[in-house]
Amino acid sequence: MAYFYDRLSAMDNTFLLSETPTTPMHVSAIQVFEPGPLRTAGGGIDIDRIRAAYASALHRIPRYRQKLIWIPIEDRPVWVDDSDFHLDYHVRHVSLPRPGTEEALRRVASRIIAGHLDRHRPLWEMWVVEGLEHERFAIISKTHHCMLDGSAGVELTHTLLSPSPETDVPPAVPWTPRPVPTPAELLRDEAWRYASLPFRALRSLRNYQGEVKDVAHEVQTRVQALRDFFGTATSPSSDTPINGPLSQNRRFDWLATSLADVKAVRRQLSCTVNDVVLATVTGACRSYLLERGVALDELVFRASVPVSLRAEDDHSRAGNRVSSWFLDLPVAEPDPLAQVHAIRQETARLKESRQAMGMEMLMAAAELAPSGMLALGTGFASDPVNLIVTNIPGPQVPLYMLGSRMLAMIPEVPLLQDIGLGIALMSYDGGIFWGFTGDYDLIPDLDRFVTLVERSFAELAEAAGVEIARAEAGGSAGRELLPAASGPAHALAEG
Repeated sequence: MAYFYDRLSAMDNTFLLSETPTTPMHVSAIQVFEPGPLRTAGGGIDIDRIRAAYASALHRIPRYRQKLIWIPIEDRPVWVDDSDFHLDYHVRHVSLPRPGTEEALRRVASRIIAGHLDRHRPLWEMWVVEGLEHERFAIISKTHHCMLDGSAGVELTHTLLSPSPETDVPPAVPWTPRPVPTPAELLRDEAWRYASLPFRALRSLRNYQGEVKDVAHEVQTRVQALRDFFGTATSPSSDTPINGPLSQNRRFDWLATSLADVKAVRRQLSCTVNDVVLATVTGACRSYLLERGVALDELVFRASVPVSLRAEDDHSRAGNRVSSWFLDLPVAEPDPLAQVHAIRQETARLKESRQAMGMEMLMAAAELAPSGMLALGTGFASDPVNLIVTNIPGPQVPLYMLGSRMLAMIPEVPLLQDIGLGIALMSYDGGIFWGFTGDYDLIPDLDRFVTLVERSFAELAEAAGVEIARAEAGGSAGRELLPAASGPAHALAEG
């Protein structure tokens, strides 16, 4: 049998190169489930059936049984089949002291998220956490960012969960790992790849000319996108208390809001859902910085906002197809409606300028560069920004794990160098679930920031003339994912 390997793209490789002892580069999520048919006679969760369910799905997720090796001299990583793959290492089982509160879940999630993945094994873990109140359980997932982006993560959720409450576990498909290339074979293939680059570049140029109607206009657009990208990337943001050297520890928290409420505000203000999210974050950051004594008048407070570059039919492909907007948040502006107006204008400008294309072009050029040169450019992603805000559209129907209904799906975004706060959102079954990742030292009061986000949205809705489901701004109802009454996720999100 011929050997097999799959070369990482330049963009995927940047997430490996960005990783340091204080910046683990995996994306995570917390899924909360009703016990359903997975409840055992003793009140626990049937971990054996969960492991069997993952085993039966592995043939649809080839990357989950692959690990990294590196090409000699060039030092470029590639994926190969792991002949020592053991599912028990990746699907882990822990229990909270009963009854496990949400605060206990937050603490164990923070510890799990802070740990690095083992690069000698496939880069993922699933932690099944039982012992939650009302006999519920959670699954905390960790997957290295070099394996997937947000859109691919949503597709992975559809692979591992079901839209129907079925309880059958199909038998696992037999798997035989393919031979791994030797260092000499990898080096030989890489030499041939570099030798054939001119021919492949010429073929790509001919295909490009055939696909693009106005080549001159497209080239002009791409040059402008690069100019706009570099103009922002080389313009530093201001120093703030949420920026600085990171520790090895993390705090994690969450919030649930109603998707219907967010859409009502969007309609009232004639903007996008993402504009509402960014305005909500702006209001919370304004209050948080003021509470920490920061003068806002001359502050350049910039967010990195990931933008998917995937085509509609490309969501199931592994790896990353994502760029970023660099967007200055108007934290000096006290009026929520004026904040929305400023953000709406800025996002419209970014769409028109196609700034996100600048990062895509850099990554295309980086495919030709050695890993050493690529490592020099990884700082671009963090130097010009203060925080990360990513919004991922998720499934709007209930999903099940072997008949156990998922109630909440809370995403987590990794922190980059000197960026102490990351905010990730995912919509699911009528709710929007916010996940907040904070450096343990830079953001010691992450719970306060979460409260300010909730208050900020309530103030924005009130200014827009929208009555939201939760009457009291700044309350804690939006952080409760384990109420005694069962029901759809949107009922949780509406308090």
